[in-house]
Amino acid sequence: MLLAIDTATRTASIALYDATGVLAESSWRADNRHTIETAPAIAGMLRTVGRGADALRGVAVATGPGSFTGLRIGLSMAKGLCLALAIPIFGVPSLDVVAYAAGDPGGPVLAVLEAGRGRVCVARYHHEDGWPVREGEIALVRASEWSPTFAEPTLVAGEVSAELAEHLLALDSDKVAISSLAGSVRRAGYLAELAWERLIAGEGDNLDTLAPIYLHQPASGTEAPVG
Repeated sequence: MLLAIDTATRTASIALYDATGVLAESSWRADNRHTIETAPAIAGMLRTVGRGADALRGVAVATGPGSFTGLRIGLSMAKGLCLALAIPIFGVPSLDVVAYAAGDPGGPVLAVLEAGRGRVCVARYHHEDGWPVREGEIALVRASEWSPTFAEPTLVAGEVSAELAEHLLALDSDKVAISSLAGSVRRAGYLAELAWERLIAGEGDNLDTLAPIYLHQPASGTEAPVG
């Protein structure tokens, strides 16, 4: 059984996963309460499925980009569990999870995460055999100034506010599709599914060196790898 922890932004999500699929999953708006809410949520989920922590074969964690504090909390919790239980850790970039959850629309996907102070993290993906493949670098942009061009029909998925959705649709409504509000919630079940394949293949990360992905470049409206 694999535990997945995602505290990359103000939305937190955890899941338990095994060879049959998602056993249990919970996503909620944690805001600044990750520290006090995530560990009890994990304990409660283990009780719900009637298993103890000793049944875990690994822990998957969203490594960012995202909130500095949220990422540190999730990674610290995952590392602590893996060290105590002597099980592998699997770091998965947060935007990979967004793109994977969106599915393959037959064209490009722009995965979006909140970055605070009116900014979003953005990366462009395509799918190969159902798996997300990132194209280019991750960008940090100011949502109100971000004006990508769209050479082909593109799905924008992830944490897309109503204001950002309206802005993007105004740029090119014929080529832009926006994920629904319900579909935009990051679900740790998808994080777990990405990590499960690595667990089966024995491809865990180094517990000592695994670190969050932080973006430090200046925010602008022109850096996103799109179009």
